[in-house]
Parts: sequence; C-alpha cells; structure tokens
Amino acid sequence: MLTLFVHGLPPSTTDADLRELFGGYGKVFDLKVSRDLFTGQARGVATVDMEGHEARAAISGLDGQDFEGRTIYVALDKGRKTGRGRR
Repeated sequence: MLTLFVHGLPPSTTDADLRELFGGYGKVFDLKVSRDLFTGQARGVATVDMEGHEARAAISGLDGQDFEGRTIYVALDKGRKTGRGRR
C-alpha cells in the first residue's frame, strides 16, 4: 500500500471526483481531500491510498495533467515531518 500526495486541485474538488480520477488506475482504498474549516472548499491538496503498482501507474498517468482546468501534481507521500523546534 502506498500513499500518494496530490496538489494543485481546484477548490471545487470532491472525494467522488478524486475516487473516479484515481479509480481509472486501480482500487482506491482511502482518500482524504484537505478542506478549509470555514468554507468547506478543498485546499488544493489530498492524499490517496492505493496498491503499489497501481499507485505508480497513477503517478505516471496523472502527474502534470489537467484536472478541471488546473495542473495537478501527484507523487509518493513522504510523510509529515513534525518540527518541535531546534535544540
């Protein structure tokens, strides 16, 4: 299982939109569109969980492509770094 990081999404993006888009490359196990707390609109980023070979196919097929009038970028999610300050 790999997690993909997607950015460049339009504010109108829904979970169903992304599930359909990535579903063309394989089974989507989970996805999360980051949303603004006040407006509910997509913040332009999302994560998508897929099997390894399907995730790599999605990266090859979707990275740099047009999605609803915007160029989206898809890459492996390298995880969040939690910074607690330097010591």
